[in-house]
Amino acid sequence: METKEVQYKSYYQLERIVKGVSNHRRIEILELLKNNPELSLVNISEKLDVNFKTLSEHIKRLATAGFVVKRYEGHNVRHKITNRGLAILKFLRTLE
Repeated sequence: METKEVQYKSYYQLERIVKGVSNHRRIEILELLKNNPELSLVNISEKLDVNFKTLSEHIKRLATAGFVVKRYEGHNVRHKITNRGLAILKFLRTLE
């Protein structure tokens, strides 16, 4: 039997995952990264016509949920979708 602490931790993890894709822009970002890996924030911002600051917050939430990883390249940061990100996109398509 699970303790309440373990149960709550599990609920918190699920909440973090759901928050990661609870916005249409974040889903759009995941789709973009699926087809165009290793994009910078500037690239993503230009392709989706999204404010840089807003995009940064979306990427932060996607990374927190484990859907995106960041790779630092000098002053640039490249973003790549993870296997978890690919799996959530596949799952979301089943809901259509």
